[in-house]
Parts: sequence; C-alpha cells; structure tokens
Amino acid sequence: MSHFKYLVFHVTIYPMGQKLSAQARRDKAARDLAFAKTPARRAKKAHSQRERRKDPCPPGHDYDHKRQCCVSIKSNRGNQGDGTKKESGNNYNTN
Repeated sequence: MSHFKYLVFHVTIYPMGQKLSAQARRDKAARDLAFAKTPARRAKKAHSQRERRKDPCPPGHDYDHKRQCCVSIKSNRGNQGDGTKKESGNNYNTN
C-alpha cells in the first residue's frame, strides 16, 4: 500500500475590475475612450510603440516616458513608490 502526501491549495479568484451597473459601465467606457484619444495620450502611445519597435522591452516591462527606458510594470505604474497623483498632468518628451 502506497502513501502519498497531497498538498491542497485553496485559491480564491477575485474578479478584476469594478462592479458597476450597466449604465455606469457604459459611461466609464466612454470616459476612458475619450481620455485615450487625447493628443497627449496618443503621442505617448505612438512614442512608446516606436521605442518598443526599436528596442523591445523584456517581458514584464513597460516603456516609461519619464525615465525614457523600459522599467518593470510595478515600478512604472506606481511611479517608483510615489503613486501617480504627483505626476498628474505632467508632459513628457514624446519625440
């Protein structure tokens, strides 16, 4: 008779995103799209795409416009631990 030890993992999967009503979800989608299409956002997206094509970022990294290099997603989203409120509205070089 064989004895096996099984490791049991209980995983709770939390849904990503916000719990919004149908109307709020539509309104948020419209706001998000309007923000994504602003001239500054389009310039940043185009600049990021040009830089990635020249020198692709390693997996798990994004292009940071402020530092002008590829950085980890965590560092880029968190603004090096300072959060994103301080840099709100800043314009970075996208040439």
